[in-house]
Amino acid sequence: MVRATRDWEAELRGWLEPFLERLGHKARRRMCPLYVAGLIGPGDRKSVQPMAERLAPNDYDQLHHFIAGGVWDSAPLERELLIQTDRLVGGSDAVLVIDDTAVPKKGKHSVGVAAQYASALGKNANCQTLVSVTLARGEVPVIVALRLFLPENWTSDPVRLRRTGVPIEYRAARTKPEIALAEIDRMISAGVHFGCVLADAGYGMSAPFRQGLTARKLAWAVGIPRHLKVYPVGVQLIWPITKVRGRPRRRHVPDILSIPAEDMLAGTKWRTVSWRSGTKGRLKARFAAVRVRIADGPPQRIWNKGQQHLPGDEAWLIGEHRVSGEKKYYLANLPAGMDLRSLAATIKARWICEQVHQQLKEELGLDHFEGRSWNGLHRHALMTMIAYAFLQHRRLTKVRREKKNQRTATSTDVAGRPARHRRSHHAIKPSAMSVLPNLDRHAAAA
Repeated sequence: MVRATRDWEAELRGWLEPFLERLGHKARRRMCPLYVAGLIGPGDRKSVQPMAERLAPNDYDQLHHFIAGGVWDSAPLERELLIQTDRLVGGSDAVLVIDDTAVPKKGKHSVGVAAQYASALGKNANCQTLVSVTLARGEVPVIVALRLFLPENWTSDPVRLRRTGVPIEYRAARTKPEIALAEIDRMISAGVHFGCVLADAGYGMSAPFRQGLTARKLAWAVGIPRHLKVYPVGVQLIWPITKVRGRPRRRHVPDILSIPAEDMLAGTKWRTVSWRSGTKGRLKARFAAVRVRIADGPPQRIWNKGQQHLPGDEAWLIGEHRVSGEKKYYLANLPAGMDLRSLAATIKARWICEQVHQQLKEELGLDHFEGRSWNGLHRHALMTMIAYAFLQHRRLTKVRREKKNQRTATSTDVAGRPARHRRSHHAIKPSAMSVLPNLDRHAAAA
């Protein structure tokens, strides 16, 4: 056990070198590996004091200063994380998953804390909400961004913002979709490779978010509420006919009114689709999909129906009926020729971020930070993301090594044995790290 621990710690220090080069200052270069090792290593609490007690009792002040008080820019480390993550899992078949995760918090002085919906608890609670961005390929996720959302009772209170050190550029009110688009721009500028953006209905219901993705020429598939309006794909814009004398109409109107997404799919043929294997067998549900025009164009008064949104872009409308009886709806600007199974598999790839959030909290202490400041929270979150990326690097390296050994053994076996004695070989899943067994067990089950 001791030797295994030394092995991963030595490997961690080597892997962190590109990050340390961007830190510059000697003390920060020493504290960063110490902090990340504390997050990865054993221990129930991953806040500064207990980690310092376990790893370096004499360095508590420096470790605390590194995270909470030091004057240094985290942007270079964030960019290096994007570079390393792209090397690990980037590619045209990768997906970029947008979501958010809640960190329960007592009191009212920690930055961004407020009574708001906590998805992990399924109810409103006193918490901080972090918008998350995860890059995933082949069911291997790496989280690349965690940005704090500030509720209105924070952005309207300059004293609280100043007291918790919120940078001036982040003090204006921003919605979660706006934060997500800013992070996507950061991914694009860093050259991160991905094929599709995925998000739940909290983001997918936002027309500016969907339109922002389209404007960036990105493929996307997002959840939507069942009542979101759509038009049949064949909707036409016509000149309105009126029996009342007066000025002629100057704008076209659709020849049919928009209807809720659930009504559009009501008469569609549904069929059972399986998209991958899970820990309890094949995952399956009933799906249906039709091409529609989204009702997110400019608003206009249509006949006596009041203001209606005109038809926007063409997209897939997809419905899912789960075994539990729950119904979900999605929009996607994916190619018109894509088959139903591929549509379902793309949509369901989003759920891998739930696993990441759970692991960051349960294994790496994302929700253990005890400070109140903006910089402290984001630096702590950055260190947990770096720790997670290292674990994925280590895991993927081990899998590649085992597969290479497997191929070598197979070649030797084939060359040296009669055909009737050849043994069958199965794909090897990554085994658990001695210091973090739960994290690898979750990854193998994903």
